[in-house]
Amino acid sequence: MKYRLYIISLLMFLCACGCENKGQNGPDGNEPVEQPDLSLVTASVPVTNDWVWSGKPQITIHIENPNAGAVKMGVKIRISTDSKKLVEEVADSVDVAGNGKQDFTMSTTAELEPGFYRAVCFVNDKNVRSFIFGIDPFQIVSLPDKQPDYDAFWQAAKDQLAAIDMNPRLIELPNKSTGKRKVYLVELNSVPDGLTGEPVVVRGYYCEPQDGQKHPVVMHFYGYDYQNVTTKVECPNGNASPYAEFYLSHRGQYINNRPESSREPDGLGELKNIYGDWFAYHFGDKDSYYYRGAFMDVVQAVRFMATRETSDMTHLFAEGSSQGGALSYAAAALSDYPFTAIAPNVAFLGDFADALTVGGMAMEIAKANKGSMSNEEMLAFLSYFDTKNLATRISCAVMASSGLQDGVCPPRTNVVPFNNLRTPEADKQYVFGPEMGHDYPKGWNPMAFFKKYM
Repeated sequence: MKYRLYIISLLMFLCACGCENKGQNGPDGNEPVEQPDLSLVTASVPVTNDWVWSGKPQITIHIENPNAGAVKMGVKIRISTDSKKLVEEVADSVDVAGNGKQDFTMSTTAELEPGFYRAVCFVNDKNVRSFIFGIDPFQIVSLPDKQPDYDAFWQAAKDQLAAIDMNPRLIELPNKSTGKRKVYLVELNSVPDGLTGEPVVVRGYYCEPQDGQKHPVVMHFYGYDYQNVTTKVECPNGNASPYAEFYLSHRGQYINNRPESSREPDGLGELKNIYGDWFAYHFGDKDSYYYRGAFMDVVQAVRFMATRETSDMTHLFAEGSSQGGALSYAAAALSDYPFTAIAPNVAFLGDFADALTVGGMAMEIAKANKGSMSNEEMLAFLSYFDTKNLATRISCAVMASSGLQDGVCPPRTNVVPFNNLRTPEADKQYVFGPEMGHDYPKGWNPMAFFKKYM
């Protein structure tokens, strides 16, 4: 009896050992195989084709497996529009050899409409990257939505400006001037903040070549003045340059809202912003809205440059980023003088109708200040200041840009004005920063672009 129990116990032990080793031995049944540790597997989504495609995206997921054994990884992409509407979710799997790397390209099952989309990429249900990409962006259509009195509105603003004595006042800045170029702080009278009232004084830094020759004119426009007022306004120097240049501080911003300590010494005393948040100032009243005045400040600055003997107004250029990009559009659209080329980077104030669902800084402020206006009434008001409508008046050369990951001025709001230009295709250039937010694309160089047209 004891012998029989001993045999049964021995068989159970041998069976247990066999079960423990089952599936862990090598082909010869002797060498154990290490189970892959999936936590060691890494995945990334590299930029391909600047994340801009035609018809379908081709999203590459790069997987690296440091395990000795092969692994099978689940991969998935979720595609939504830039207004957050789900388009499609596509799933698959990929085998990655032991100590191997694998690039796996995924796409959609259908052609996508021209526009911008968000891709969220998963590997084994882990989010490895989320990003915005473009499909045929230069085929996006967002037609102008000008009001019937659009042209008359801007002509009336220009007529009001023409009736005002510019009265330019130049203050030389000796610390910045050289024998090559003198640098001045310039004060100019511009339109009131409405149809009546006293002119508003705006300021800028002006660099005037001293060789007595005519020079191409470059207008520089600033972005939204989010800097602390104690931050000193950067002033250009008088180093040798082939250009006559004007750096405009339009109403309420930069030079116009800084204490003396935050400007180059100019003897003007304390200057303060009376507009609060500029985009919200008199929101809803087109005749007294902030950007009616700001756009006329731009026109006045160009008129000032036309009065200078060293200005060659047949070679006229403008550049700026964000708000400065919008002002570059305004300069080319509304000025008395034809522009040769402009370079708006990540421009503000674009395509408000689409921004209503896509978002961005402008629409956030607009919604907070619309009061009792309906969306239709708000968009009708904003249409007077929309760069997509200004663009229909522009035929000069244009270099523009977008950061695909820009949440302040989303790429759609930049591409639509560019698509509405009257500029010949040969004179249009666009730069995408695939991983860029609200910034400058790598290698952004407006002056190099302008040189092509001098």
